[in-house]
Amino acid sequence: MAKSRGNIINPDTVVAEYGADSLRLYEMFMGPLEAVKPWSMKGVEGVYRFLGRAWRMIVDVEADEMQLDPKVVDTEPTRDQAKLVARTVAAVTDDLEAMRFNTAISKLMEFTNAFTALEARPKAAMETFVLLLAPLAPHIAEELWQALGHAESLAYEAWPSFDPELLRDEQIIVPVQINGKVRGRIVVPADSDRGDLEQAAWTDERIAELLKGKALRKIVVVPGKLVNFVIEP
Repeated sequence: MAKSRGNIINPDTVVAEYGADSLRLYEMFMGPLEAVKPWSMKGVEGVYRFLGRAWRMIVDVEADEMQLDPKVVDTEPTRDQAKLVARTVAAVTDDLEAMRFNTAISKLMEFTNAFTALEARPKAAMETFVLLLAPLAPHIAEELWQALGHAESLAYEAWPSFDPELLRDEQIIVPVQINGKVRGRIVVPADSDRGDLEQAAWTDERIAELLKGKALRKIVVVPGKLVNFVIEP
């Protein structure tokens, strides 16, 4: 956009129609800060819809007065929910520190999609989401914080923390090779050692069938990475 080309978009117009948070969010969502990016009003509409989904995830839009959606409940998150919250906090924190605002917003979009689909949304998870949203969309975040029952501004709240253990995968997928070519995959606990991986690979039906009657030269096991059966050609 340039004044000489006559294609300037007045930010006041965007703010009047979509709100200041939508303008802020779109400018950060367009891509890396150092990149040249085309302006698109469809993009503004996209982040505006995201903020609407975030609002409806927490607030009951059918109520006459401001109140929480009935699905927002004061209950402990399940382990899967807690893992999603922890991964979102870790990713958004890292992205903001590196000024990767576009990917931070993408993580919050993924969070919103996941929790909106739930019949019960733990209030603690919603509070964490709002705190993560605040640097990017401060106005709506402040209103959501009040809707969650807080009288004091979220500006006084500490940045969310997380348990690093929740970032670890409980199960991993390990490729199984025969002479260097992937012939199957096994699902094993993340802490499986060499013996565990070798045993799991041997007992995989497809791998066992392919190895039947073959002369085995050696087995290469890289924990967490691969199992490779080297057989006589």
